[in-house]
Amino acid sequence: MSGEKYLIVNADDFGQSPGINRGIIEAHERGIVTGASLMTRWLAAGEASIYAREHPKLSVGLHLDLGEWVCRAGKWVQLYSVIPLDDKLAVEREISHQLDVFQYLMGRHPTHINSHQHIHMREPVRSVALQVCQSLGIPLRDLSPEIHYFTKFYGQTPEGLPIPRYISLDRLIEIISTLPNGLTVITCHPGYADDLKTMYQTERRDELRVLCDPRVRAAIDALGINLCSFNDWDDLKNLLNRPSADLVS
Repeated sequence: MSGEKYLIVNADDFGQSPGINRGIIEAHERGIVTGASLMTRWLAAGEASIYAREHPKLSVGLHLDLGEWVCRAGKWVQLYSVIPLDDKLAVEREISHQLDVFQYLMGRHPTHINSHQHIHMREPVRSVALQVCQSLGIPLRDLSPEIHYFTKFYGQTPEGLPIPRYISLDRLIEIISTLPNGLTVITCHPGYADDLKTMYQTERRDELRVLCDPRVRAAIDALGINLCSFNDWDDLKNLLNRPSADLVS
């Protein structure tokens, strides 16, 4: 890449609630968010897709939703389940269904795929999701070798304890200042979650405030980082895969 740095800032949970939608839209229009991942099973997915179709600069992928777990009194319990996660046939059917709904809402394929609470990192979801992404020619979070993924801009520990410094302005600028060469995706969760039952609530407002802080955009510009989106994936992939000799010739 001859020292070039490219950055995608992708917001998860688009469509989960009107408040989440409002926050992601604000982070796109006033901040540095360039992409979002749509949850098709939620009632606010329709309004999210309407906005996205009217604002095509926001790349939109599929945020697979197969269940959610919350930590209560130090123990993880399932808040809801969509399918048995060890049933490969059920996984295939549900992923296919969510992909069909996405295509109905958006009128096109997703620009990328990831999943709620990273459930695609375990089998058999991993293999099924990989096959779908390969067939569509799109990246799957943490499993596309051309991309550096940064998922630690997040304001809680794995047990759900708050760590506000992880989503502070200084922390985000530090992350941006130490990006490796090539393409990096920073994941985030901005939003107004008062209308959503979630263990990650006040942190969403904090993320939104930081993502919209003009000092973040100023840092990106000063460092010469190319802010882009998954809409640019085909061009980026070709550039990332070019031999070094071609880049300096």
